[in-house]
Amino acid sequence: MSLRDILKKSLTQQELMILPGRFDVIGNIAIVSIPIELDAHKYEIASALIAGQGGVRAVVNKTSKLRGEHRIASYELLAGSSTKTIHREFGFAYELDLQEAFFNSRLSYERSRITNLVQKGERIIVPFCGVGPFAVPAAAKGAHVVALEKNIAACHMLQKNAFRNGVLENLSVIRADATNIPSMLKCHFHRAIIPTPYGMDQFLDILSQVVMPEGMIHFYTFKKQHQIEDLIADYKSRGFNVLNYRRCGNVAPGVSRWVFDIIKGSS
Repeated sequence: MSLRDILKKSLTQQELMILPGRFDVIGNIAIVSIPIELDAHKYEIASALIAGQGGVRAVVNKTSKLRGEHRIASYELLAGSSTKTIHREFGFAYELDLQEAFFNSRLSYERSRITNLVQKGERIIVPFCGVGPFAVPAAAKGAHVVALEKNIAACHMLQKNAFRNGVLENLSVIRADATNIPSMLKCHFHRAIIPTPYGMDQFLDILSQVVMPEGMIHFYTFKKQHQIEDLIADYKSRGFNVLNYRRCGNVAPGVSRWVFDIIKGSS
């Protein structure tokens, strides 16, 4: 059910037109972005969401875009008592605090898809790992996962989530800047899962240095549709073989998140 459907009895038709059609749910928290024109209705919107969505116990209004090196937005708590929650996804549970760590619930299909490709015994590196939604399932498949995150709060949550999901033995958490990975890690990996932040395409070259020849790289980037053909040609010219690519949702008008499944060349 869309946000407009939930609020159609509470707002006028004109107000509904400026209300975003969708909202996100992370754990038991609904996340909305309420236009300033509807600020007087924000608590009414929150109450309607809790009444109309089973399992929602808190509502936050997203008041800024992602910002800073930790990619955290600002939130106004409209209903409920906390921005802390436990998000459950495909049998795994992730403790997180929206005010302290980045989490994207819209990538759940991608996380399931990648997990299904992971093989037992692989060595896998996951930079920008957050609270662990890519790293924990891979470790549960029997892979040996090195997860890197710069945000100390997210690292603490990831450590808790590794324990909560029973994967402590297979998951190593390192608080570090992904830029330093080639100089910091001397081993090579069968697979890299790289949920790259916006505008940081340089990490394909940085991370590929620690992927073994013929290893797999799942690289996420933000592009417009017309850029994809040239991007694939560029990857090929740099020794990468693109096996598959797909759009993973829109992030701005004309701009989408894309994932490329890439094999690193043998040379």
